Formats: sequence, C-alpha cells, structure tokens
Amino acid sequence: MYKALLTIAAALSIGLLHAQTPQEKGLQSINRASAEAIVGFLADDELQGREAGQHGSRIAARYLAACLKEAGVAPLLESGYLQTFEACAPERQRRGRWQVHPDSIARLKQGTHRTLPMANVLGMIPGERTNEYVVVGAHFDHLGTDESLAGDKIYNGADDNASGVSAVVQIARAFVASGQKPMRTVIIALWDGEEKGLLGSRYFTENCPFIEQIKGYLNFDMIGRNNKPEQPRHVVYFYTAANPAFGLWLKDDIGRYDLKLEPDYRAWDKPTGGSDNASFAVKGIPIIWYHTDGHPDYHQPTDHAGRLNWEKVVDITKASFLNAWNLANTDKY
Repeated sequence: MYKALLTIAAALSIGLLHAQTPQEKGLQSINRASAEAIVGFLADDELQGREAGQHGSRIAARYLAACLKEAGVAPLLESGYLQTFEACAPERQRRGRWQVHPDSIARLKQGTHRTLPMANVLGMIPGERTNEYVVVGAHFDHLGTDESLAGDKIYNGADDNASGVSAVVQIARAFVASGQKPMRTVIIALWDGEEKGLLGSRYFTENCPFIEQIKGYLNFDMIGRNNKPEQPRHVVYFYTAANPAFGLWLKDDIGRYDLKLEPDYRAWDKPTGGSDNASFAVKGIPIIWYHTDGHPDYHQPTDHAGRLNWEKVVDITKASFLNAWNLANTDKY
C-alpha cells in the first residue's frame, strides 16, 4: 500500500512538473491543417480574388466572422463582427486615390465619383485592463479578376494575404485555448481594402476612440513563400526600433520552442510603409510585421495555395502568437 501511494505521488509530481503553461496550451492549438483550411477557402476560385467591395470579399468577411465566433472570440462592436465603411474615389478618367476620411468623401461626392462598400472583421479577447489594447491584424482582400487575361483570370492571393489571415485566426484561437485572460484586451482585426490603399486599417485608426490606448500592433502580409528556394526558413521581421525588446522576444522564443525560422531582423525608426502597419505607425504605435519577401507570383494569378511552405506558415504563426502574448501581457516594452 505504501509503495502504491509513493508511485501515485511520483506520478502526480511528474505531471505537475510537465503541466503546460498557458502559452504552451495556445501553441499546441496552432497547426498545419487549420492553416491549410483557412487559406484553401480564401484562395479558392469561388471567391474570385476577394477584391475589396466585390462579392468575393463580402463572402470572405462573413467567413472570417464565422471563424471568430466559432473560436469563442467576441465581436468588438455592439453591432457585431463587421465594421462597415464606405470608400470613394474620383471617376476613373480623372484618376485619384480611394479615400475613407469623411472630409475627403464629402468633397468627392460633390462631383462624379466612385464608391465601394467595405467591411473590416473585428473581434475581441477581453483583458484585465479594460483601458489598454493590442491589435493583431492582416488584410483579407486581394486583386479580384481580370477577364481580359488569357488563361487564369483570378488573382487568388494565397500568399497575399490568405497566409497572413490564417495566422491571425489561429492566434485568436490560441488565446482562447490558453485558458488565461490576457492583461490587455486583444483586438483581432482582418482588414478590407489594403490593396486599394490600406483603406480598412486607415478607417479603423482614424475612427478608433481609444487609439491612444493601443500599446502595440502585430501585422502579417505574405508569410508563406520562399524568396530563395535554398533558404526555406527565411522570414523578414520588421519592428519599431525604439522597442528593441521585440527583437529579443523572437530570438529567445526560436531557441526555447525550437522554431524552424531564420529571421532577417530589421529594426525600423518609422515603419510607415509596406502594409497595414503604416496605419498604426503614423499614430506612434509600436509595430511588429512578419513578411517572407517577394516572389515571382506576387500580384499574379499564379499565387496559389499549393505553392506555400506550410511548415514556415505554422512556425511563423507560433512565433507571432508568442509575440502577441508578450504584447498583451508584458507591462512595459
């Protein structure tokens, strides 16, 4: 009897020693099957290239809202997951950028103009501090179709940016799977209209009543390809230079969790170009941005899901979940 009790006690002790941390529980939920499912849906021909303001983009938005609801992520807005907005531009012969600022829209509406209905998808994981936020985001729109093209007419955008969207959705699930409430509220954001001028993220940052309380932004734009076949682990890691902790986080986590990544660390004084990170950087918000560089299929109809490096997508998603965890739970950085 005594020996049996000792055996049970030892087993319990081993179990306690190997109990998963919340971060490890979250990491365990991130997997290739989920990445393939999300990218496969978004990059399917039926979505017609997900051009902002078009039918395929609206389907994508509703699919992503359903993904967040199924994961147990609450909507950010009282009206639901969709943050609808209008973009306007001059009549196409006159040329001009798409605009989302109300003053610009009012001026454009005085003459002949174009208009597009769009919608960001926004979820929320409530934190202990209700007055501090971090945002994890990626754009889900792409270039649509071109009926004048010979052959394949659909710009499926598997890498640009269904790959990044898959990371955001899996990070949302990982926070829920961790079983621990974060210190800061985590906003999960899927942006519309990036390809037309960062429209979704610009609309959000220009209309966010708590913009000064956002402590960090984590961005994804193209995380699934190999710029050079001989460097399958390559990833560019942009971050705000004033926050050197961001670089240390990734270096430590690659070693701790044996992630198969070889980052090109690029600290940036003012990371106001390239992608939706710009909309946050211009507001003085520290950013992190994952990107795996350009490739011959960039903005081409050949950007298909079958060409992605899934192991890289999964390890970038794991690394960035750990980034997001630090953004949400580290007091100062």
